Order: sequence, then structure tokens, then C-alpha cells
Amino acid sequence: MKRPSKDVIQSSRIIGRRALVVGGLQVGVMGAIGYRLRDMQVEQADQYRMLAEENRISMRLLPPARGMIFDRNGIAIAANEQNYRVVMIREDAGDIGEVLARLTEIIDIQPEVLARAMEEMRRRAPFVPVTILERVSWDDVAQINLNTPVLPGVQAEVGLSRFYPMGEDMAHVVGYVGPVSDYDLSQIENPDPLLQIPKFEYGKTGAENRLEEELRGSAGTRRIEISAAGRIMRELDRQEGIPGKDIQLTIDSHLQSYVQARLEGESASGIVLDLENGDLRAVVSSPTFDPNMFVRGISVADWRALNENKYRPMAAKAVQGTYPPGSTFKMVTALAAIEAGIVTANDTVYCPGHADVSNIRFHCWRRGGHGNMNLHEALKQSCDVYFYDIAQRVGIDKIAEMARKLGLGERYDLPLSAVASGLAPDREWKSTVRGENWRIGDTVNASIGQGYVLTSPLQLAVMTARLATGMQITPRLVRLIDGIEQPSGIGPSLGLNENTLRRIRASMDAVCNETRGTAYGSRIIAEGRKMAGKTGTSQVRRITPEERAAGVISNNDLPWERRDHALFVGYAPLENPRYAVSVIVEHGGGGSATAAPIARDIILQAQYGGPPPLEAYPSNLRDQIAEQQRRIAARIPAGMRSQGRA
Repeated sequence: MKRPSKDVIQSSRIIGRRALVVGGLQVGVMGAIGYRLRDMQVEQADQYRMLAEENRISMRLLPPARGMIFDRNGIAIAANEQNYRVVMIREDAGDIGEVLARLTEIIDIQPEVLARAMEEMRRRAPFVPVTILERVSWDDVAQINLNTPVLPGVQAEVGLSRFYPMGEDMAHVVGYVGPVSDYDLSQIENPDPLLQIPKFEYGKTGAENRLEEELRGSAGTRRIEISAAGRIMRELDRQEGIPGKDIQLTIDSHLQSYVQARLEGESASGIVLDLENGDLRAVVSSPTFDPNMFVRGISVADWRALNENKYRPMAAKAVQGTYPPGSTFKMVTALAAIEAGIVTANDTVYCPGHADVSNIRFHCWRRGGHGNMNLHEALKQSCDVYFYDIAQRVGIDKIAEMARKLGLGERYDLPLSAVASGLAPDREWKSTVRGENWRIGDTVNASIGQGYVLTSPLQLAVMTARLATGMQITPRLVRLIDGIEQPSGIGPSLGLNENTLRRIRASMDAVCNETRGTAYGSRIIAEGRKMAGKTGTSQVRRITPEERAAGVISNNDLPWERRDHALFVGYAPLENPRYAVSVIVEHGGGGSATAAPIARDIILQAQYGGPPPLEAYPSNLRDQIAEQQRRIAARIPAGMRSQGRA
């Protein structure tokens, strides 16, 4: 047999080596591919399964039920109601214009509503549901469901929307909710994803705004299967959110409705404070508005009417408004002087009807003067000259210190909109803020609650509560959060001399219950229900010497906005006081004629837990009061005409 040549043997060796290399490479590649397939199918199976499912499964946020708000008796004052709405998801709809055109053939939608929805869809991510129309009828929902095949991306949903059963009576306390705006989002650091949902209801004012985090709750999730065409096939999983916390306020809705009705027709405010715990029983501003208008979408005409009303129905006057307190401030001046040892209860000051200070004449409200006045008579008859005199001796710094001790010039931390701090001015304040030295005339003005002094109705109620009890009472609005009791408003003793406080209280008793007292005409005669208090009238204009010489123009002859404010503060009953009240009627004229009768009726309503008997009033007033009670009963719903004393 012929042996292979040397070249053939060498060629065979080369081919064998190459085959081995190629085979090795093939084995290596196949091994790598096999390893990768195993890794993808076994080790990374969950990850790729998730990626695949994301092509057919969509996750949606589920808004939680908003927490409800109740009054102290368990009556709902902010509740939730079912709301059928139509939503669209842009990425599922295809031609948005065509789909919306079909939708308008099925249900009635105004052009401006469609325009807003289109704008909202342009601003939102394509997968975010955008509400086209809210509060649609069940018939419209049925029509949409019937026409689902020609309305891709359109769904009819049922959700919850806010509802305020008491309407106007609670507007300034509870506030209202509205859709989250870009401004709202800009004010929040790391906003909750829920707030990104179009038309998600967010607290705008009042307790709804200040207690937003407690009321909102936490979002749930919904997993839905979507076909290749983008249609929802089925719901795979649902995890409900955590509802918001229910909150109980200290407000007594029955009393609140009564005070609102009693103030009807006035630009005014009223506060009722419980002296046992600092609970705010009523916080009322008049006129008011219906917060349900804002939830459902307020019209341009209604919005303009509210904003152009000179009586400012949107303003929460009871906590936001600040006014010169007038003669209701005289107890502060008196306490400062007595505590400083400047005057005693028996010291007298002669009132000729005016006082000359630094070549400026300061007048008493009584042109002919009061004659010799001691502390008791000066408070009872509200003599201005007496307080001009003692204020110069005690000085503004001690007066301001006493004002702050009694709760003036302090902003209370309440879940309400724009709670005012007021102003108890002193030398340092004027130097720092106005860059001017304090003048003796400033002290004279401040002594009777004029000049730079500013207080809110809330602060005046706190001042009255502290005078009545000698305790550091702080107002409380929230009673329970999710059933947990909130701290009481009762603090330690003010540290004031009890004998001094008794003198002040005796004088406030005389204001209401002794002849020549400025509120004697508004007294309560029922035993065990009598009231002590102080009237006040604060000027909003300067009376010139020429006008005084010719005769001061009557409030009734002045334009409304130039008339004096009418004020009254009081507490009842005289023994073991339970309630403090403050009333301010803007441009209402005299405190004794306008504010005192309102305060009397309110504090009687609080004491009796409903309409008081006519026998609680002087006999000459009973016919008038009976007619007033009939008018108020007609305005208040039947279920709100009586109240407990919880």
C-alpha cells in the first residue's frame, strides 16, 4: 500500500486542528447561548415576566375615602356622597377629537367643559385618567357603557365627592375642597402621588385645608388587564386604600346655626367659648356662602357676586378680622393699673367730658361728662376720661403686658384659615415697626381700645374667658381625631390677684344688671342665667373739631362704611361661669344698642341648649323676642332647633 506523502499528512494535521478549534468555538458559543437562556428562563424569569406583563397590565391609583368631619354631637358637617363621572385615558383613546365628538352625541357636554378637558389631557401624562364630566346621571352612565366599543379610552366611574350637609352655616369653619391646582402642588414638598390625579379633591380653606393630611388617607391600587387594542379586559387585583381619619370638632352645629341666623343681615361675627375646656362652641362670620358651590364648580356669576359684595362673605371675620376693641379694652387698662399699684378701687377721677393731654383734647363719649368716677362706675358707665387718666400713670408697656396675658396680640394655633394675631402695641413695637417714638397721646388712645390696638373676635372671647375664670384658657377646635381626645384648652392660673379680678367682674356685672350700666337694656332676668359683660364702640373715622363744635354726625346719617363698629363681650352665668361670648357688628353703631342684644340672645341659647323661655327676658321685650324666635325657627331646619350641652 502506498504511504501518504509527507504533504498529505501535514495537510490532514492542519485540517484536524482547525476542525478542533471550530468545533470548540461552536461548543463554546452554544454553551454561552444555553447558559444565557437558562439565566433568562430560570434566574431572571421573574424580571422578564414582569416586563412582559407591563405590556398588558396597567396599575391605577385608587383615591381613598376622605375622612368625615363631625360636630361635637356626632352630626356630619363634611361628608362624602357618590359621584358618577366620565373619564378618558389619552393613550387608550387614539384620536381624541373623534372620540369626544362621539361622546357628545351620546351625552350632553358643554363646549367649555370639553375645552377644559382637552387642555387637562395635554398637561397630563398619557396614561393618567382625566375627568371629562362629573355628577352625571345614571342614565348617562348606562348610555356610555352601552356604547363602549365606539368610545375607546372612555370610562364611566363611580367615586366619592365632598358634600357639606349644613351648607352656609359651617362654611367659614369647615371650609371646602377643590381640584388640586399647580399652585397647590408648588407649595408642597414631595407631594403625595394622589395629588397628581386630575380633579382630586384637596382642602382649600378652613379645617379641610389645615387638616388635609389627616383627612386625605392613603391611596389604594388597581391592576387591570388591557388588550392589544388598549381595552380593559378584566380587573386582576385591587387593594383598597386607607380611608382618611374622621375628625370631631368642638363646634355645636345647633348653636352655630342659631348664631348664623341671629347675625343674618349684618356684616358681623360671633364667638361662643366653653369655659370648662376652652372648646369653641360657635365660630360665626356673617354673611356667609355655600361651600358646595365650590365642590360642584362655581359659576363666574356666583364668584363675582361673592367677591364684589362689600360685606365680604368669603372672609372668616371671627378669626381673621381685626378691629379696634373700643371700650371692651378698658378692663385691660384697669387691671394693669391696679396690679401695678397705681390706682385702687376707691380712687376717683373727675370727668368734665374731655381731657387735655399735650395740647390735644381727648373727648369722652358723653359730651357733658360723668363727674367723679371710681373704677366700678367708670367701667359700668364706660367713662373714657377715667381711663385716659390712669393709663398715663401706668404707661403703655404695662398695659400691653396685661393685654398679652389676657390673650390679646396672640395668634392661636387653630385649623382655620388666616387666624389673625392682632396687635397689643408698646414702645418697642412702634420703634421697631414704625421707626417712631411712642407718644403720650398713643397711650391715651390705647387706653380705650383705639389707636394702634387691634383685636379679633376670637381674642376678645379668650380675654373674656380669662377674666371670668382667672385661668389661662386657650381655644380648642378639634375634639377628637380618629377617636383620640385632643388636649384641653385649660391652662394654669394667670397669677392675677383674685380680689382684683372680683372687682373687674363686679363692674362687668353692673354693666348689664344695674341701672345706668351701658348694657342694662340687654340684661337677662332669669335667675341663675344672668350675664356680665362690657359694651364697646370703636371709631373708624376721625371726628374733627369743627364737627364737634357743630354737633357730631349720627351714625345713621353716615355712609355704612364710615359708621362705628359695635362690640360686646360677656360671660354667663355670673356664678360659676360656663360660656364666654364676643360679638362684633361691623359699622353697626353703638355696642349697647346693636351688639349687646345679639350677645344676650346667643348666650341664653347656649345656656338653655335651645330657645330660651320668654321669661328670661324683661317683660317689655317679650313680644319682640317671640317674633324674633319665630323668624329664626323658620330659617333653621327642624332638626337643628335644639341642642345638647355635650
